[in-house]
Amino acid sequence: MPFCEVSSSRTASEPAAAAAGDNNGIKIFYRTYGRGPIKVLMIIGLAGTHTSWEPQIRELAGTLTPNDDESPAGDRSSDGDNGSSGVEVCAFDNRGMGRSSVPTKKLAYTTTVMAKDAIAIMDHLDWKKAHVFGHSMGGMIACKMAAMVPNRILSLALLNVTGGGYECIPKLDRQTLSIAIRFLKAKTPEQRAAVDLDTHYSKEYLEEYVGMQTRRAILYQEYVKGISATGMQTNFGFEGQVNACWTHKVSLAEFEAIHAAGFLVSVLHGRHDVIAQLCHAKRIAEKLYPSARMEELHGGHLVSHERTEEVNNALLELIKASQEKLSPYDWTNLPMKSPGWTIAWLRFGRINSEGGTCLSFTVDIVGKIHAFFLYLFGLFVVAFEYTRRSIRSLRLVKVGPALT
Repeated sequence: MPFCEVSSSRTASEPAAAAAGDNNGIKIFYRTYGRGPIKVLMIIGLAGTHTSWEPQIRELAGTLTPNDDESPAGDRSSDGDNGSSGVEVCAFDNRGMGRSSVPTKKLAYTTTVMAKDAIAIMDHLDWKKAHVFGHSMGGMIACKMAAMVPNRILSLALLNVTGGGYECIPKLDRQTLSIAIRFLKAKTPEQRAAVDLDTHYSKEYLEEYVGMQTRRAILYQEYVKGISATGMQTNFGFEGQVNACWTHKVSLAEFEAIHAAGFLVSVLHGRHDVIAQLCHAKRIAEKLYPSARMEELHGGHLVSHERTEEVNNALLELIKASQEKLSPYDWTNLPMKSPGWTIAWLRFGRINSEGGTCLSFTVDIVGKIHAFFLYLFGLFVVAFEYTRRSIRSLRLVKVGPALT
């Protein structure tokens, strides 16, 4: 089976050594599909496996049959920008999920460490450069990777991504609270499949009929089968990946490194996403102006499945524009800004922080205050719902006259 041993795959291309103990014996399971000089690395999100990318793999590589070759082979060293139409795709299971290793320490899960896993896979395959596409947590990992090795990124696609930390908190309402409670209680593939559907897709999409059945009924069977095949995620893996999301942050210097590289970026997001709020994705796209293009799609969190054709077209367009070396100003669809405004803002923030004003500290404090109020609101909603149900469960009892 194709595995990449993280500890043995470290090369000089890494900007920093892995923390002690993070990578001892860690193996990352991966698959490659198709052949060609254009390389695409796909990074999936929390609790997902490489198979979650199948709708995109089929379109890009032209097949779902894996190459099943553990060693690098045949024309893997091409930079992927010579104009040929052949595409080779690599998708993998993040640490803590699927067939990859499951570290037991929470500190072994950060987006920086997981970005190093992705770089190790590129080194293992002898890929000098690649188009990097990430979904949700995978988008966070892709951002870190782009900042760490910007010279190896041909283009960057971020699907349903946020900036991490408090931005991982979904919009608090009865629907998302119900989903969260059901997710934590899910112990079987059937229970997990039921809650995953409400997490991944818009209600409108699930209620559509395909023949005599709703999409919900059809997808439910597929999800149960898939979860049964890969197994339920362990507590170590789930808590570790949640820790990676919660501790994720792209610094001002990292945004500037991405800017300086000059590759094109596509930010895709489902406007009905109940997990990752659209406003956070828009903010990332704005910070990456003019290299970024923002596309809102009529879908939920797993927009790559719900709006497959639109997502595939957007990814193919990104690859084509990168090959043709399209100007960022011809690529972006964001409102026109003065040239260099974003980099100037980034530098301003860094100068302020060095001078004592500490803009980044202020932003961090505001974020924590926001998270605190969201937490309080969540507690209030849960308490209110519990009290309401308790009152409804009470039964009035007719009391007769007291005996004296």
